[in-house]
Amino acid sequence: MGSDSVLLYIDETHIRSYHVLRTTWSEVGHQKQVPTFGHHAHVSLFGAVHVHDGETVLHPAGAANATTFLDFLRVLKERYPDRLIVLVLDNARIHHAKMVRECLREEGQCFHFLSLPPYSPQLNPIERLWKWLKDTVIANVFHKDRNDIAQAIARFVDYIHERPEEVLQRLGCAA
Repeated sequence: MGSDSVLLYIDETHIRSYHVLRTTWSEVGHQKQVPTFGHHAHVSLFGAVHVHDGETVLHPAGAANATTFLDFLRVLKERYPDRLIVLVLDNARIHHAKMVRECLREEGQCFHFLSLPPYSPQLNPIERLWKWLKDTVIANVFHKDRNDIAQAIARFVDYIHERPEEVLQRLGCAA
């Protein structure tokens, strides 16, 4: 790819307040306790990763739908002005929604979509970023509300933006 284009792997995920219990150490006879409260706050997160330099673009949203996907595309367009943005993505319904297709027809000359085969998350490196995020943000942790989740995500985003080499290593893209 030339300097007039950028290749990004993109996807969306949901970070929920209810806990994910993972293997952890605890003192013998003292089982790890993770509190919970009966309702389920969440943050949806759109993400893009550049597998050559480890740069990431993460965009929180209240939900993952065609409207918020278009918002994410606008964020990418602002980040990479005057460049062809080649997106490798899954076949989620929101990526091919009528409003997305119409928007791309009108102003989408800067985007080119490459769809992965169905049911192939192993082909999208950003899935490994989501695993890292969830291991860091929600595994064995209680978040009291949506704001608490958003703050934990923001700390993770700050961390990875300062460490593109570690991002590449975690994605399996480092030399």
